[in-house]
Amino acid sequence: MNYHSHFGTQAEPVECCIVGTGGFGRSFLAQSLKTPLISTRVAVDLKAETAADVLRGLGIDAARIAVCVTAEETKAAWENGFFIAAGDIAIVLGLPVSVVVEATGHPEAGARHCRLAIDAGKHVALVSKEVDSVVGPGLSLRARQNNVIVTPVDGDQPSLLMGLITWAEVLGLDIVAAGKASEYDFVFDPENETLTSNGKTAAVPGFGELIEPTTVALTEIAARRGAIAESFAQRAVPDLCEMTLVANANGFTVDRPALHAPIARITEVADFFSPRASGGLLDTPRSLDVFHCLRLPGEVSFAGGVFVTVRCDDAETWAMLAEKGHVVSRKGDVAMLYIPRHLLGVEAATSILEVGLRGVSSGAVEPKPVIDLVAHADADIAAGTVLTASGHHHSIVDVSARMVPAGKLGDDVPVPFYLAANRKLKRAVRAGQPILCGDVELDEASELLSLRRQQDKAFF
Repeated sequence: MNYHSHFGTQAEPVECCIVGTGGFGRSFLAQSLKTPLISTRVAVDLKAETAADVLRGLGIDAARIAVCVTAEETKAAWENGFFIAAGDIAIVLGLPVSVVVEATGHPEAGARHCRLAIDAGKHVALVSKEVDSVVGPGLSLRARQNNVIVTPVDGDQPSLLMGLITWAEVLGLDIVAAGKASEYDFVFDPENETLTSNGKTAAVPGFGELIEPTTVALTEIAARRGAIAESFAQRAVPDLCEMTLVANANGFTVDRPALHAPIARITEVADFFSPRASGGLLDTPRSLDVFHCLRLPGEVSFAGGVFVTVRCDDAETWAMLAEKGHVVSRKGDVAMLYIPRHLLGVEAATSILEVGLRGVSSGAVEPKPVIDLVAHADADIAAGTVLTASGHHHSIVDVSARMVPAGKLGDDVPVPFYLAANRKLKRAVRAGQPILCGDVELDEASELLSLRRQQDKAFF
């Protein structure tokens, strides 16, 4: 795609507001300051001074930053050309920004920010997958009813994968599976027989025998690698959360509620994510999944990229492509096509421009609830326990996630993972059981809960 022709060179840039200035938000701010078609003069965080600190850290002169606490202050600062730092989105929504980028990662706050922005007639670029996994389709519907759009954001894996899937579908390729690499590679050092991932290193005797196997069945390879590397986390809630967004956008489903998530070499992805009849892991057509990129020190990474596996309908064509270095399965009947990157906020501008200039989403026009990301007890959890979500991945101790068919909330229905986050259990849950809505003290004043009930009413 020629992006210059795609977006043109109009005189006025798209005016944005970023909500949440850590991580993704900061990288988007940094890049938007260099993007001539985007202007981001408004930053919102839990504390206005936090947003101001980020702006100063990106080289904005402190004299050009206005820390505002009222709507009147933001209006005056805008008219005088200042950058605006605020602690509440409500006081900036009267400004002539067209796109609000929600990047807090906080389920409850993010739900409120999206609702307020949509009701104020602003497009929303929804980075916070935690919000999207619970109420994304409902927010999209609410936006359409208000003549605005909720879009996922390029640079993050869900949007990139949605785009790759639709690209393959437009070409008429028969998609077998789609997915992404996990955030952290598994790096095997053959000299020391160690495996390193996400800052952890452990001895893995015997793992070297499984680096380049050619005759062992794939199911056995996956099981043996997983067993030897059992001290490493091999499932992450954010990975399942992101695949939930793709399911709701593209209608794909999963082969297993917790995914297969094999430890795999890049050259093996087409083999693993083939139908079982071809020697792969999958029984379900058009499955979503994740793999952990296995590589040697110094070898290229998948860089948290995204992929589709497709059927090789014409043997001669795919034999030619295999000779050119494309990843084709052992049997030659399935190939992997991939994007080896996700650049977070650095790449987000394309989605902002799509929605701000062209009025289209980077994801689905009308996402629907296909999959729910729900909470699952990994240990016995006592009544009265607060399911505290913490850390970079917003994980909950002794609780993992599963991807199950979407449905309406009810006492005997598994509770959405991020609806349960930071809520108290009102009855004990045994290890190996789903945590049900009836097990959790849901907050009736919760914005997220209210939006979810509206979504349920609209779709179920």
